[in-house]
Amino acid sequence: MSFSGFQEKDFDVFAVDGLDERMDALKTTIRPKLEQLGEHFKEVLTEKTGEQMYYHVAKHARRKVNPPDDTWVAFCPNNRGYKKLPHFQIGLFGSHVFIWFAVIYESPVKEDLGHRFEKQLEEIYRETPSYFEWSVDHTKPDTLVHEELSKEELADMFQRLQKVKKAEILLGRTFCYSEEVLQDGPAFLEKVEQIFDELMPMYEESLALYYQSA
Repeated sequence: MSFSGFQEKDFDVFAVDGLDERMDALKTTIRPKLEQLGEHFKEVLTEKTGEQMYYHVAKHARRKVNPPDDTWVAFCPNNRGYKKLPHFQIGLFGSHVFIWFAVIYESPVKEDLGHRFEKQLEEIYRETPSYFEWSVDHTKPDTLVHEELSKEELADMFQRLQKVKKAEILLGRTFCYSEEVLQDGPAFLEKVEQIFDELMPMYEESLALYYQSA
């Protein structure tokens, strides 16, 4: 696949005023690139997981007034939807690109997964790459760098996953819009695959728990 990477004009889309105007800009500028990434990484992830993977590009169909602040493509082993399953995401805010393993608030196994992660706190805290970032809300651009996080703060995130209805947990990396790797398509694909490899153990454990509960 010939992926050209992300350019400054892609991030400028999120400065376009108006719902219809921004959606038009998303559809013409960013969505084709997300479709490309979807086609590429559904095959990569199918091979890595041994399970048929599908991709879902955000449509933002429920928005009636406020234009979206971000957009993404998500990957999971279900062709009808991804929100209830542990999944991978690649997407953009106006400030950065994100690559996530994600369990968002629709997941039916959030509470059980929070318990599981809390029991594995020592291992997760020790083995998570220092440069990885955590998020507790996929709708906001804020992240917490792992090396700056205390063990107690990480435990709080896992406990919140158990107790708060809207709680989420995301782990991965972000890249500022100006970083050169984003503008080099092949280098970006290689970087994303590396990140997915590092996230795979947590993804597979989470998905196994999901299947057990189904």
